[in-house]
Amino acid sequence: MSLPLSGLTVLDLTHVLAGPFCALTLADLGARVIKVERPGSGDDTRAFPPFKDGKSGYFAAINHSKKSIALDLKKEADRAIFDRLLARADVLLENFRPGVLDRLGYGWTDVHAANPALVYGSVSGYGQTGPDARRPAYDMIAQARGGVMSVTGEPGRGPVRAGASVGDIAAGMYLTQGVLAALYDRQRTGLGRRVDVSMLDSQLAILEHALAITTVTGKAPGPTGSRHPSIAPFESFQASDGFFVIAAGNDVLFEKLCLVLDLPVADDPRFATNAARVTNVRLLKRLIEAVTLDQTRAHWVAKLTAAGVPASQIQSLDQVLKDPQIAARNMVVDVLDRNGRAAFKAAGNPIKLSDAEDRTTRAPAPELDGNRGEILRWLDEG
Repeated sequence: MSLPLSGLTVLDLTHVLAGPFCALTLADLGARVIKVERPGSGDDTRAFPPFKDGKSGYFAAINHSKKSIALDLKKEADRAIFDRLLARADVLLENFRPGVLDRLGYGWTDVHAANPALVYGSVSGYGQTGPDARRPAYDMIAQARGGVMSVTGEPGRGPVRAGASVGDIAAGMYLTQGVLAALYDRQRTGLGRRVDVSMLDSQLAILEHALAITTVTGKAPGPTGSRHPSIAPFESFQASDGFFVIAAGNDVLFEKLCLVLDLPVADDPRFATNAARVTNVRLLKRLIEAVTLDQTRAHWVAKLTAAGVPASQIQSLDQVLKDPQIAARNMVVDVLDRNGRAAFKAAGNPIKLSDAEDRTTRAPAPELDGNRGEILRWLDEG
C-alpha cells in the first residue's frame, strides 16, 4: 500500500501557487516535502484569506502534508543547513525570478556541480531564457499574455480571467511532469536535470483549439462563452429554471439528442455533420432551447443522461463538495491540525493508483519553521 514516491525528498523553495502546487502533488504521491521559507513571514499565502482560528485556509489547501524550516540563505549558518539539505534531497523546486538564486550561489550550475544527482525544478513567469526571462509575472499576467483571456468570457464583453488560476496551476502540473521525467531519467544516467517551466509557455500549451484555429484559418478566435468553437452542440442551454450544459461531441450523440428532444432535423443538411452544425450553431441553439425551455434543468439532465448524452447541471462549489461522485472518489479530504482534528478541507489527489492508499485525511499544514528540530535531527541521522 506504499505510495510510489515514498523515500523521495523534495526541497520546496517555492511560494504562492505554481511551485507549491507541484510540491503538493509530489507529497500526495508519497514524497517527503520540506518547505524552506523566509524567516519571519514565510510563504505569502500564509496571509491570504479565508482564515480560521488565525490560519489561512488557502495556505492549508496547498501546503498540507509538508514540513517547514525557515532559512535565510544570506546567513552562513542557515546556508550550512541548506547545503546539508541539498546533499540529502532528490529534488529542489524553486520559483524565484531567474538570476536570484545564481546570485546566492544556488543556481543550477553551482547546485548541479555539488549535487550531480539532484533534479532541479524551476518555474517562473517567462522561463529561464528569452528576452523577458527576468520580468515578473502572476497568474493573470500569464493568462493575459498567453492568450487564455482572449478566448474567455462572452462575445462583445470585456476580457475575463478564467475562474481558476490556470496560469499557475498549468505551470505547476507541467513542472510535476518534468520532475517525474527527470527522476525517471536519473535511474538510467545517475544524473539530475534542470526542469525549466514557464507560466507563459504553459498557457499556450493548453490552448489546443485556439492554436489550431489561428494557424489554419489565419484568424484568432475570440471568446465564445460556454460554447466550444469546434464542436456543436457543446455549450450551455436554458431550461425553464436556468442553464445546464449539453456536450454532444459526435454524430451518434447528436442523433440521440435529437431523439430525446424530438428535434425534426434528421434530414437537414445544415446539421448533418459536426462542421455544418458549427457553421449553423446559433440556429441550432435556438431550435434546442425552443424545446428545453419547457422543462427544468433536472428533467433534461436526467433524460439526456439516460439516453447516453453527456449533460450536466452547472454546480456551484458548495454543490460540488456534496456531489456523491466526488465523495466516492475521495476528492474532498480533511486537513488535520496539530492535535489530529479536522481543521480545513482540501481537494483530494486526482491521481488514483492501484495498490496505493488513498487517504481521507492529510497531515497539517506546517507552522512557519515548525519542523526545524525534526528536520535537523533527520539530517544528523543521515
